[in-house]
Amino acid sequence: MAKPSSHCTFCDLIRGAAEVSICHEDAESIAFMDIQPVNAGHVLVVPREHYESLLDVPAEIGLHLFRVTMMLAGAVRKVTDCEDMNIVVNSGAAAGQDEPHYHVHIIPRRHGDGFDIPLPFNGSEMPDRTVLDAVAARIIAALRDPVRLDTKADENDSERSIRVPVFSELPRRSAARDRAALAGHERSPSSESKDVERGAREGAHGELLRAEDGDAKGS
Repeated sequence: MAKPSSHCTFCDLIRGAAEVSICHEDAESIAFMDIQPVNAGHVLVVPREHYESLLDVPAEIGLHLFRVTMMLAGAVRKVTDCEDMNIVVNSGAAAGQDEPHYHVHIIPRRHGDGFDIPLPFNGSEMPDRTVLDAVAARIIAALRDPVRLDTKADENDSERSIRVPVFSELPRRSAARDRAALAGHERSPSSESKDVERGAREGAHGELLRAEDGDAKGS
């Protein structure tokens, strides 16, 4: 268990030091109503032990929390008669985490409620496919051999470290080129050589959208 680096409101709630409206609890987790909900039925799923962020949570606890989240999501939807929902984790201050205790939001959603997590992000640009492939390869390498990405282990050993570039440092395709590609005016060599890919275009998340799919596949 990671000890709180500062005062933790959620630890106080779990210990019973303040009022809380509990909707589920077991040996490893507790779920309660958010006191500043996006919509009625907004629930927080929290580990009983103190873990500050996503990367601090042991895998078995993370899996248990997700199972609890899935169970509660159905109940929340039935009780609130909501149309849709967001399952949200903010891990770290830069990601908007406001309490230093890992938690999962279950947020019932309704059209026009004013809340939004816009994805794809309008402020981003589409990196070149070679850049996406390179970052994907580095993630695969990290999964297979995590030590290779541990630059702190030996900063002088270049064979044991890989620096993953951040997207702000990477070459970008121009918006005009992206629009031309999506309109069918520019085709990659691989798509020209494979009949199965003719008439296809790339979706917002890199998925392949074929002509017959039309706009049926959203992002």
